[in-house]
Amino acid sequence: MTTVPANPPTTSTLAQLRPAGEAYRSAFLALVARDLHALRKTIKIFLPRTIIQPLLLMFVFTYVFPKIGQGVGGSGAAASVFSTRLAAGVVGLAIIFQGIQAVALPLVTEFGYSREIEDRVLAPLPVEMVAIQKVVTGVLQGLLAATIVFPIAAIVPATPVHLDINWLELITLAPLAGWAAASLGLVLGTRVSPPQVPVLFALIVLPITFLGATYYSWKSLAPIRWLQIAVLVNPLVYMSEGFRACLTNEPHMSLVFVYLGLLGFSAIFTWVGVKGFTKRVVS
Repeated sequence: MTTVPANPPTTSTLAQLRPAGEAYRSAFLALVARDLHALRKTIKIFLPRTIIQPLLLMFVFTYVFPKIGQGVGGSGAAASVFSTRLAAGVVGLAIIFQGIQAVALPLVTEFGYSREIEDRVLAPLPVEMVAIQKVVTGVLQGLLAATIVFPIAAIVPATPVHLDINWLELITLAPLAGWAAASLGLVLGTRVSPPQVPVLFALIVLPITFLGATYYSWKSLAPIRWLQIAVLVNPLVYMSEGFRACLTNEPHMSLVFVYLGLLGFSAIFTWVGVKGFTKRVVS
């Protein structure tokens, strides 16, 4: 025979025992810790996927070409200028690739055959906060990827790389770039199915990479005015130009436009991504 308590706890009583805000915070941090633990267990995969692209770019363009007398931009001082310009662009490239790989690709799997997303949304969190948690994890992984790139930029080039770090700009711009990249990953991850992943790289990732001011400054596109305007829809342009501003003395886009661009992209991508995430979960 089951005994019913004389005064069973009500919803308001439970809320007093553990306020909703505290429960949400605990669940949110637990999901972040879960993802970071999974990252630690798969570090042997994370490191190669993070290192290989910036390493090959720096190796081919700043080591191989100068060594065989085909330095991009010329030789001597001109080659050094290109190496410096590329080093800053590669940091932005590493962050945006990490945002796509850390957020978009896992979401494609979780919404697809693994259905792991069902476990996540069972957490005592609003669905929107589960989506935000994915973005936060993507930001952390993007910052880690950017940190890994710096030694590559310093060691690999055969020509000198002249870095002049502005720490205030760097510590404010890097998280903002990570937010833009991770929120873009959220948008892509909620709108791409597993069979469409090759299309994702062919139609989105490659154009972002080659038209993202990684190999050249945005101002140098002035002779091709239509292209200089068109690439402003590419978030990587603002990342590359921003890191060029805070890591080098190279000509760059005004930091006002860099910050406004990254803030705008981050806000729009987050809003669209959360809406898409909620729609996929509910449906």
